[in-house]
Amino acid sequence: MNNSTPYLYSMKFSLLLISLLCLQITNAQRASNPLLFADVPDMSMIRVGNTYYMSSTTMHMAPGIPIMKSTDLSNWQLIGYAYDTLADTDALNLTNGKNSYGNGSWASCLRYHNGIFYLSSFAQNTGRTYIYTCTDIEQGNWKAHSFRPSLHDHSLFFDDDEKIYMIWGAGRLQIAELEPDLSGLKKGGLNQVLIENASAPAGENTGLPAEGSQLFKVKDWYYLFNITWPKGGMRTVLIHRAKNIRGPWEGRVALQDRGIAQGGLIDLPDGRWFSYLFRDYGAVGRIPYLVPVSWENEWPVLGINGKVPDSLDLPVNQSLIPGILCSDDFNREKGEAQLPLPWQWNHNPDNRYWSLQKRHGWLRLTNGRTDSSLLSARNMLTQRTAGPQCSGRTLIDLKRMREGDIAGLCLLQKNYGFIGVKKTGGLYQLIMVNAEKGQPVEIPIRTLSKKKVWLRADCDFRNMTDKARFYFSLNGKEWNPAGGILQMTYTLPHFMGYRFAIFNYSTSTPGGYVDVDYFRVGPARD
Repeated sequence: MNNSTPYLYSMKFSLLLISLLCLQITNAQRASNPLLFADVPDMSMIRVGNTYYMSSTTMHMAPGIPIMKSTDLSNWQLIGYAYDTLADTDALNLTNGKNSYGNGSWASCLRYHNGIFYLSSFAQNTGRTYIYTCTDIEQGNWKAHSFRPSLHDHSLFFDDDEKIYMIWGAGRLQIAELEPDLSGLKKGGLNQVLIENASAPAGENTGLPAEGSQLFKVKDWYYLFNITWPKGGMRTVLIHRAKNIRGPWEGRVALQDRGIAQGGLIDLPDGRWFSYLFRDYGAVGRIPYLVPVSWENEWPVLGINGKVPDSLDLPVNQSLIPGILCSDDFNREKGEAQLPLPWQWNHNPDNRYWSLQKRHGWLRLTNGRTDSSLLSARNMLTQRTAGPQCSGRTLIDLKRMREGDIAGLCLLQKNYGFIGVKKTGGLYQLIMVNAEKGQPVEIPIRTLSKKKVWLRADCDFRNMTDKARFYFSLNGKEWNPAGGILQMTYTLPHFMGYRFAIFNYSTSTPGGYVDVDYFRVGPARD
């Protein structure tokens, strides 16, 4: 060993440390999967110039079909909705004992063609297919077109010859040409089975048949994306390709990793490609992932060695607040929107019974009828929860509640939970309600002497823990736990991740109201 050896070892060790630090810094500056840790399922995505737009599914919520914007494919913000209300029916209005939980508009398809934006969807409970059009997606002003029948999980497609098609179905996929004015299926146009058994590449033992169609054309090839779910397996991405839209089509399994599936293709101005997909992630809902795409023998190859990476060569994704979730002090200046875009009503609202004007800086929720349960309560104002942890809190003025009124802060799903106040026997009783087993169990907390109460709900979605805790405060500073843990469960009847919800309903005498001072959302504390 000569005198320079220790120096060389020291230099090598220093360079190794620098390399590791640089790698950590580089990873810290990269985007991570999931792309959005919130319920944003059934995505459809386009790029117009250097800007990306995405639509998603919110079913029974109003307004509906949310539209989001990004300039880097990593960070997204809500910019609008396709409609205020889908239709005027008892189920969508939550009236006459009917509801639209898990129904309403499903899997939308967003397209841009010849200067016009197209956004299509369908609803089984109205029996119709919907196509919305506008020339400025950021300003909205969508024009609605609709026709029968309801085409399940369809893909809207504009071919090079200006013909307009829809591909739809489950397992047995069909294609039909549309009228140029979007009024329905074209009389005498192409209308045939496209692929008899699209599930076949995944094997014969299929549970969920191939659905969720999204069609793209890249150079001379048509590529059709679908999802299937082999029995005993996981949600799987299938891709079929053809040189002619009528076929013949050849298919293959494109991805099987952690159930990340259903979506399509998006390209970047620099020539890179990604696939946008989503994953069922317990009670928070169905969360989006981005997957790098390479090309081999004119097939899109998803992932890295067949896996979805945890980090991406994109700008780091920032907080979902305020782009996807937001706090709100309900203090509106003249000309401002009534509600920030992250808010959606549970079903169509009755606008006679909520206001931001009757008490400046407060949201007033008035009971216009009686209801037997929380899930039948109208004018419930909601927004998404988010992972890995989140917290929502609010301050409610109770003094105008009437006998039998119940108001509070909820985590909304079929197996819901809430912290709230029930006026009974002239007293204001603080309660927690836990419906984790399907039926609500009321837990009395204490009688309130003051007519204001601070309420809080915390969610833990880490590793699908799916636990929620509720708290109350009498001064807005010191928080007290209330009622134990709610074990959140994603259920198909609602088909949606848990949502924060502010509510007020009457079980006895309509006309009472509560005033809500604010809603604040942020990270939860352990």
